[in-house]
Amino acid sequence: MAKKSRLKNRQTEAETPGGISRNAPCPCGSGKRYKACHGAAGGVFVARPFEGLPGECDLVAMRELVPSATASLTIQAQYSGASADVPVTLGSLLPLAAPAMARDSGQVWVGLQVQHNYGDISRELAAVLLDALELQAKGESGIVGLTEAPAPGPRLQDLVTNSSIDVTVHEGFDWWVGDVEDTSGELAHALEHANEAAAPTARLTTVEAAYWTSTGSKEHLRWVMPEAEDDLLTALARLHVSGADVIVPGARFVGMFRAHGLLAPVWDLPLDTGAEALEEPAAAFRTALDAALADTSELTPEVRSARAGLANRQVTIR
Repeated sequence: MAKKSRLKNRQTEAETPGGISRNAPCPCGSGKRYKACHGAAGGVFVARPFEGLPGECDLVAMRELVPSATASLTIQAQYSGASADVPVTLGSLLPLAAPAMARDSGQVWVGLQVQHNYGDISRELAAVLLDALELQAKGESGIVGLTEAPAPGPRLQDLVTNSSIDVTVHEGFDWWVGDVEDTSGELAHALEHANEAAAPTARLTTVEAAYWTSTGSKEHLRWVMPEAEDDLLTALARLHVSGADVIVPGARFVGMFRAHGLLAPVWDLPLDTGAEALEEPAAAFRTALDAALADTSELTPEVRSARAGLANRQVTIR
């Protein structure tokens, strides 16, 4: 009887939302165990918060990998208090790491790279965005943030009308002051500091959500992919065994980030590769990856071994 009880307890512990073990680190990045964080009674953790939004992979990249980028969203009129749909700017990082801002110019901005994470990023984005839109409707301006988990309400998926998003990657953060007349004093200092910290980054144009970046001493390609983790690992293992996982000569596939329910494979690149040289090779790799994803043949021992190795080369960001 005791043995059956222990087995039942182990099964219950494994059967958590999203398949997260209660004793595993919480995916929110708090450092706590899941059962003491978002797995506690009343806690919420959405493993794939941007699922269903256009450009899901780019949103993950903007939140976790890209220093400075913007995209335009259109918010349904019923949520904005206006007579027509309202445009807002989605930014990777806003001034002061603000979650959302109603600007003096009348613009509304919402930021992806923020300090808080109460378990459902999409709900949090919607909450601060609605508050900023309310300020705008009143003709007021200011920063909007969260000090606690938002009450139940619409998620970003419910607000936007976009069928696609067009991401613009910026060299720095000068877009912060595009609607500001006086850029001197403290604002100028903050802008200078932010620009110095922004690593050069470019989005490839031939494939989705692939970003070249340079840290000065190294260059990388980081590519957020939408496929299910198990399928993607198997496909990448097939390409690795065949030697087809080298993007350009001298490049090295080094592992993957796991963020918001998606994997982002990473390659180290030879210095002075640049983004332009990756365009055609990345498109060719995408074609090869699609073929590997469609391959249903039995895995060879070499592919199984490569897959196990890839699984051990993942770093969870969120």
